[in-house]
Amino acid sequence: MKSMKVVVVLNNIRSAGNVGSILRTSEGFGVEAVIFSGYTPRPDDERILPHLREKLNKQIEKTALGAEKLVKNYSSHDIISELREFKKKGYVVAGLENNIEDKRLISLCNSNFPTLKKRLGERVVLVLGEEVEGINYSFYDIIDVFLEIPMFGEKESFNVSVAAGIALFGLSCLY
Repeated sequence: MKSMKVVVVLNNIRSAGNVGSILRTSEGFGVEAVIFSGYTPRPDDERILPHLREKLNKQIEKTALGAEKLVKNYSSHDIISELREFKKKGYVVAGLENNIEDKRLISLCNSNFPTLKKRLGERVVLVLGEEVEGINYSFYDIIDVFLEIPMFGEKESFNVSVAAGIALFGLSCLY
């Protein structure tokens, strides 16, 4: 993103396909870095046996299509501390979440772009949580603002990789 610096955090994402898709989308939007935390599958994971690493890499590569080599990505073993460091550098920590009651919640909708731009500034860490349960409550104290994608159908949420794409597109429209 030209004027906005964005870092994406993937916490406890279960699907290697979603990880690959988010890497590809992040690369397309010029995201600074993708950080893996929790049990999120990650490319070249040295914590697992070589034959399992190879299988996981193939799953990620299937949807990333090479983006895993183009966008900076790394693992964090203490993501909360790392988020604190980003905040010290002037980043706003934004959690992508829906169906929550929180005064920090802002709809990611065109009518709110001026308000959103003012709240986010030019440096954002976008936190994505587990596909079904969302962002772990342990993150709530460090999150400055929650972004919500309006939904009009009967389902309560989008697939996490689709939601990441919508959110990154929305953020790109701010500048």
